[in-house]
Amino acid sequence: MGWFLPTNGDTATFGGPEIPRTLSNFLDVAQRAERAGFEYILIPVSPTCWDAWTTASFVAAGTKTIKPLVAMKPGFIHPVAHAKMIAAFSQFTGGRLHLNLIAGLSEKDSVSEGQLASKEARYRQLEEEVLLVKKLLSEKAVKFSGEFYHVDEPIILPDIESISCPEFFLGGGSEDALEISAKHSAVHLFWGDFPSRIEQQISEIRQRAAHHNRRDDIEFAMRLQIICRETEAEAWKAADRLISNAEEQKIKKQIRDAKLNSVANSRQQELAALNDNRLTPHLWSGLNNYRAGAGVAVVGNPRQVANQLMEFVDAGCSGFCLSGYPHANEAQIFGEHVMPLLRDYSVPALAEETL
Repeated sequence: MGWFLPTNGDTATFGGPEIPRTLSNFLDVAQRAERAGFEYILIPVSPTCWDAWTTASFVAAGTKTIKPLVAMKPGFIHPVAHAKMIAAFSQFTGGRLHLNLIAGLSEKDSVSEGQLASKEARYRQLEEEVLLVKKLLSEKAVKFSGEFYHVDEPIILPDIESISCPEFFLGGGSEDALEISAKHSAVHLFWGDFPSRIEQQISEIRQRAAHHNRRDDIEFAMRLQIICRETEAEAWKAADRLISNAEEQKIKKQIRDAKLNSVANSRQQELAALNDNRLTPHLWSGLNNYRAGAGVAVVGNPRQVANQLMEFVDAGCSGFCLSGYPHANEAQIFGEHVMPLLRDYSVPALAEETL
């Protein structure tokens, strides 16, 4: 079970002011998520985000158990430097680290940050980085010669014998993303969609993974927004308030969407175009018109939210990566009112806590 750290901005309403991005606010979100029972916290990476590794270091220093899920983008950090960062971070935190594999949503953003290769090439580079980082963290005197990187027995400290490679997460719907996930991911993250469609995609990815002898080595989680209140009526009022007076934000979102070439983002746009924005009675795509990325939200009272999440468990998911606005408040609400219900349901991601 994971929560989201809004280094790209937080708010109580998309038509209102942004909550200031400060260390104290980020720590408040992370600490409330930790108290709520979340095992990891996703630290995003995009041109509008604060640096993920620096933020993760501060968050880890201000928490006790929650694991930062830090992005790994091709070409940004050399695999030798990455392996040393992972080794040191893991040593300092007792292994509190996951890695999120990302090739990028926008060609424009990639070019602006110096990544001139095609998306297909970025995925090849990403896979090469994963393979090399794994070798550097599990072997000594590594020699490697690939399409993008060449190394000759680099020294990785702290001692690799005390370091295990963090688990890899990946979210994406392209052929390249699905293939890398099938080969390397511990968890494949889906953005919100119909539970029946997710069930079908899980079956397809397991078949891919089977070709690499990993059919049972990969798990699946949903990346969703949460709008939970004491009553269903209050939850839908909160959803309406979140997007009220936000036409400017909607226009900006439409302009940004036109520049993206992401399969996952295109699917979110399709869901946002549904007539009533309802995938199910409690699964709402309206936020996709205002928020980039994974915008499908679960809306309802605690029991309704838990029941909706369980539909994805029944479809084959074992966990969730969640967020909500404002992030500190919604994490607390979820921890107090929904997490206990999920433990009663014996959600796989919470199994250890129920024993």
